[in-house]
Amino acid sequence: MNAKSYKISVIVPVYNKEAYLRACVDSILAQNYRNMEVILVDDASTDGSGSICDSYGKKERVRVIHQENGGPTAACVAGMKAADGDYYLFVDSDDYVEPDMVSGMASHLTGVKGEIVCCNHLLEKQKKTVPVYSGIAPGIYEKEKLETQVKARLIGQERKVIPLSRCMKLCEKSVFEGNEAYYDYGIRFGDDSHMMYPAFLNSSRVVILKDALYYHYRYVEGSIIHRYDGGIYESLQKLMASLQKAAREKQAPEAEAALDREYCYMLLYVLKNELRGPGKSYKMRISSIFTEAGNREKILNTPLYLRDRTNVLLYLGALHPKSALIGILRLLFRVYDKKR
Repeated sequence: MNAKSYKISVIVPVYNKEAYLRACVDSILAQNYRNMEVILVDDASTDGSGSICDSYGKKERVRVIHQENGGPTAACVAGMKAADGDYYLFVDSDDYVEPDMVSGMASHLTGVKGEIVCCNHLLEKQKKTVPVYSGIAPGIYEKEKLETQVKARLIGQERKVIPLSRCMKLCEKSVFEGNEAYYDYGIRFGDDSHMMYPAFLNSSRVVILKDALYYHYRYVEGSIIHRYDGGIYESLQKLMASLQKAAREKQAPEAEAALDREYCYMLLYVLKNELRGPGKSYKMRISSIFTEAGNREKILNTPLYLRDRTNVLLYLGALHPKSALIGILRLLFRVYDKKR
């Protein structure tokens, strides 16, 4: 079956990104792959994004959905329900893609149920562009190789073998079937993971492309992952409940230890977020989170393999949440944020 015969639905969740939305959609419409539809899901934007979506809705192959605000996962689900494609590709509305992205990824499709093709991306920072590659070797992963080298290692790694972003992946639609049971629309942090972890557990064939820097991930200061969010710790609890349920019901290999490690790595991110907290209350909040009995036990008893120097410092802070180190880390991260 020729790759050109696969219909691909490109789904764009949209919320208040009018400054970037046109560049995003134009880059999708510039694709040299023709058997494609574009679904723009306006998640009750309060800026001009909804009107921009409507202007593109007049074009061939573009459909627009307006819905009550439900968050990015709800927008993606709405897009999938409306999609006519055999495969889904997600693009965030503040990012953009190379014109050969879809054709380059589609050329590796075979039509088998449950396949996922993964490309790499360019991180567009304010002052520089950084290429980002998967942490696993390029190639085709099927059967035992898929189970041991991908599914068993999806979570619980300092650096993901495959980033669990919903973007940069061309997914045969069946990998999402039945997964709404694992979606919690109240998750504000890690919502990509609760979509893609069960999707990968459903997969039968995963292709990791070499090079293939097709996707431009724009580092946006206002993004939820780049500013302080007082709800991230609570959101992490919801995310872990979702991952645990998916791992249990889909019988993910080596899941228990991986889930413990994943939680600890995410706690380091929570600490980094709390170090950005306003006023002097950040110390009290950090102490409360990291002296809580369950968290303390996990941090002390879960083996972590830390290579990133930032994570090493955060780990020391997690071990000593009441020490002077917390204030030093806060100063370091303020300097770090200014440089980015």
